This record gives sequence, structure tokens and C-alpha cells, in this order.
Amino acid sequence: MCGVVGIIGHKEVAKLAYMGLYALQHRGEESAGIVSYDGNKMHAHMGMGLVDDVFSESEINSLKGDIAVGHVRYSTTGKSNVKNVQPFMITHKKNRIAIAHNGNFTNTAELHKSLEEKGSIFHTAVDTEIIAHLLAKSSN
Repeated sequence: MCGVVGIIGHKEVAKLAYMGLYALQHRGEESAGIVSYDGNKMHAHMGMGLVDDVFSESEINSLKGDIAVGHVRYSTTGKSNVKNVQPFMITHKKNRIAIAHNGNFTNTAELHKSLEEKGSIFHTAVDTEIIAHLLAKSSN
């Protein structure tokens, strides 16, 4: 069980994402993260712990843009550590993708193996990273 929030088209997306994650805190207390996008660059802040512990006002203010995605985590797959904190960001052919996900795949092992055979390199044990690799591969 996790919590995911997305905000688009507002001048204070990071603050709204923070408030959304705070409201969803009961869905995940292990870690929290927000990625925003300003039209040119992604800005990210994430860490282990409760939403209030991860984000200060200055960190929220540093997340510029009018699009944001946020995530609070309760691990069901993968360890509870900083490398598994979402949203995940990957770069593929100079394009950046940020993704957050709540749920579990039933075919994780098969997808993981298939993607590795096609050259994907995984950095986590979280199935959300599979989605990011599938999106990157689909852009070919």
C-alpha cells in the first residue's frame, strides 16, 4: 500500500503535492518523495521517513514548476531503503521520465528478465522501475 499524488497546471504544485502526501501519510510511512518539472528541468527531493520529516519549507520551495508527482511508500516488494524511494527518474535518449506507482505486478520476474535481456539495467528491486523501463523501451 502506498500513496500517489499528481498535480498539474498550478503555480504551487510542490506545496499542493506536499499537502496531498501529508493527507495520504497513512498509506505509507517509510519514505516520501516529490518530483516537479518547470518545462526545462526536473527538480526532486525525497528521503526516508514521514512527510514532515522529509520536507522542510525551503525544500518544498526548491521544487519549481507547474507539474509534480509525489509518493509515500509502504513497501510490499523491495527493501525499505533510500534507493527504493519514489518517484523514480530515468533518462532515456535525453528524455527524463518521473514515475510513481502503487501496486504489485504478478509477472515481475518475467518482465525483469525480459527487460534485462534487452539491455535494461535495474538499480532497485521495486516493480515501479519496470514501468519506467517499459516506457523507455516503448519510445523507440
